Amino acid sequence: MNVLLINPACPASFWSMRETIRIMGFKTLMPPLGLLTIAALLPREWELRLVDLNVRRLRDDDWTRADVVMISAMLVQRDGMLALIREAKRRGKTVVVGGPYPTSVPSEVLDAGCDFLVKGEAEELMPQLLAALRDDRGGVFECTRKPALSESPVPRFDLLELGAYNSLSIQASRGCPFECEFCDVISLYGRAPRYKQPQQVLAELEAILSLGWRGEIFVADDNFIGNKSHTRALLNELIPWSRDHGEPFGYITQTSINLGQEPELMDLMTAANFGFVFVGVESPDAAVLTQAHKHQNLIQPLVASLRNINRNGLTVIGSFIIGFDHESPGAGGRIQALVEAADVPVVMLNLLRAPPNTALWNRLRQEGRLRDMVSDEMSETRMNFVPGRPEAEILSEYATAWESLCDPRRFYERARRCVLAMRPTRRALGAADRPSVSKPRARWKQELAVLLRLIWSAQRRLPGFWRLVLDVYRRNPSRLVRFFVLCGYGENLFPLSKQLSQQARAQLTGRNP
Repeated sequence: MNVLLINPACPASFWSMRETIRIMGFKTLMPPLGLLTIAALLPREWELRLVDLNVRRLRDDDWTRADVVMISAMLVQRDGMLALIREAKRRGKTVVVGGPYPTSVPSEVLDAGCDFLVKGEAEELMPQLLAALRDDRGGVFECTRKPALSESPVPRFDLLELGAYNSLSIQASRGCPFECEFCDVISLYGRAPRYKQPQQVLAELEAILSLGWRGEIFVADDNFIGNKSHTRALLNELIPWSRDHGEPFGYITQTSINLGQEPELMDLMTAANFGFVFVGVESPDAAVLTQAHKHQNLIQPLVASLRNINRNGLTVIGSFIIGFDHESPGAGGRIQALVEAADVPVVMLNLLRAPPNTALWNRLRQEGRLRDMVSDEMSETRMNFVPGRPEAEILSEYATAWESLCDPRRFYERARRCVLAMRPTRRALGAADRPSVSKPRARWKQELAVLLRLIWSAQRRLPGFWRLVLDVYRRNPSRLVRFFVLCGYGENLFPLSKQLSQQARAQLTGRNP
């Protein structure tokens, strides 16, 4: 059996990091981990070909060789998946689809013509699906419970064009213990986190290492600290493994803000070479957080928690949302003030949307506030429900907040304050006897070229940029690299903020953005 696995293209967004990726010489941010996991569940004798449309286009021979086409997609990849299903059926192919989007909105992919639809997680469904494929019995295959991850295989990283990616990804757990109203994680993966054993995670890292990869690994957990005892167990295995292998990887992951009250956990994470954490802050307003059931953000002051995380060596990527119910005017300005007070350089700002099947979606549907939006009306500056305060007011605050937060002077100043507040690296403190990692000459040349491009771009945006560099070098020299990495994030944020603020303002005036 010849199988063509396709990852649809992702539209421009915060997570596409297009400008940053371009400067660094890669094609896209990270690979489709779901498809790699599916590939590992298929029979070894089958011939597999993975095409990530964020890396390259489909060729005629990709289609010609395929007996079966398998496509996975998130909600943002909706249009791409539907187009691929129709093209595959036009070419007479058997089509299997799965992932968060078809799980949440199965009717659309069925109407597009897919033959096999996998709803939910595939580990326990695979024997049933394979039997149906052999017998050519299409239909909907639904996972009725959340499978344990103890039998989840090592993903097929060998199918990737490794040089195209800025980072690779693994997953140590699924699910989140919290119940945020607007989040689809719990509807997709449940509130009881499930975990791979530490040795499973190390086996995945061994597989990546054996392919020659060195660099960043995104640990794609819904909440890396959802169960702290499991997190500690993993980190206590990962730390010596990393040391014994010359620390080939740096790590980034997603956590809840209560990490800021866990000094031991932060210390373990930095000892394992974690450098960045994505944190859902969402709103500075207690009434909003209460109404959205984001109670974990109310336990300790937000600014104190964010500063604690940063001070202990983990840079926060902060997520914020405008448009909640119970949100009073001026929310955009309050978000700006919190970001500046906490010295969070990298910010993702969103208009609230109600993902299908979330508690928010169900509530808004009962209240008659959901909008029936067609595909070409979907964008990051359009809300799919009637908000609780004037939409024009929300859009104006959204645009202004993006413009302010990503003003180059403010951004670079936050980056400077962020790294100055951070403790020196473990090596600089003498707290870790870490082996030096030798790099090929080509890697050194690549990194030097990236650094020069970043410096040239930053100096062009802010003539006084060099003064910030010198200040960091004098006062916290071991964090100079982190400062430049943050500047790299800025290369993505500057054009993205301009694009989104322009779209929002065009929508306010009734023009086509």
